[in-house]
Amino acid sequence: MNIPIGLLRRRGAAGTAALSALFVACWSSGFVGAKLGAQDADVRTVLMWRLVPLAAVLVPVALLRHRRAARRPNPPPATGRRELLRQVGIGALSQSGYLITVYWAIGLGVSTGTTALIDGVQPLVVAALVGPLLGVAVSGRQWAGLLTGLAGVLTVTWADATSPRTDAPPWAYAIPFAGMLCLVAATFLERRARSRPRPLRNLTIHCTTSAVVFTVVAALGGAAVVPDQPRFWVATAWLVVFPTFGGYGLYWLLMDRVGVTTVNSLMFLVPPVTTVWGAALFGEPVTPLTVAGLALALTATRLATARKGREPEPHPVRDDSREVPESTPQRFRTTRRRRLP
Repeated sequence: MNIPIGLLRRRGAAGTAALSALFVACWSSGFVGAKLGAQDADVRTVLMWRLVPLAAVLVPVALLRHRRAARRPNPPPATGRRELLRQVGIGALSQSGYLITVYWAIGLGVSTGTTALIDGVQPLVVAALVGPLLGVAVSGRQWAGLLTGLAGVLTVTWADATSPRTDAPPWAYAIPFAGMLCLVAATFLERRARSRPRPLRNLTIHCTTSAVVFTVVAALGGAAVVPDQPRFWVATAWLVVFPTFGGYGLYWLLMDRVGVTTVNSLMFLVPPVTTVWGAALFGEPVTPLTVAGLALALTATRLATARKGREPEPHPVRDDSREVPESTPQRFRTTRRRRLP
């Protein structure tokens, strides 16, 4: 069965639109915070101090919430080993792999707006793989929007790479693509899960995983230090509050609410916002070719998220009951299915 995905539902559309706008603003702030932090410290130091305090806050909060939930009449099931490993893998890909490539590219001189737009090519890869991996379909209009977005990516990248004010080596523009592939892999890994998302638990596992990864990397590289510049700690606070809690948390919330294609097509709105911030704060170049590429990206967003008629829910089949214990034989593994409209 071919089921269109990623379309906004009429019910709760205003709330979804507000969350989407907040997501775009918070996600774009991560590129700005990355450049602010990297001005005063090593990238590995910035990433370590972004994740370690966050994990230190999230772990006790998640444990407290779990204990309260366990005292309810119908407590949620415990996280199995397979699901735990899945979330560790998602955290390693969507935070560790993605963040290190973004910070590396910006540190090499790739502009914040271009880095954001290269990461925005993610929907094309997701759309190409979504059918065989998830058993769903992407409409022709969505494909047109996604391909238009690719044209915008190539236009802006060319404008940035050929600008006389750019000192980044040509190969640096391939680094954000690697980060984009990490986020794509994390997205599909999450969408293959049988259980419903548990945002606080998942965010805690992801941040703790990345905190361990970046602490080890910083320690091995001699970058596990405590910077004394006030601007560094302002940038760190920025990175914890806005892109992590706001952007990363809303990413998975909207993924469950409106579907994978819509959330990833919202990425096309991130580069224009980031480009404006980069020009205002860092004097990054904005040429007519850059504006043309961003206009293509905005057009792509409209095409990829347009609705037509009555759409099904983004999750046509999910497990609404419980996680299946790993020890359960395959012939006894059953799930409760939602009835499709």
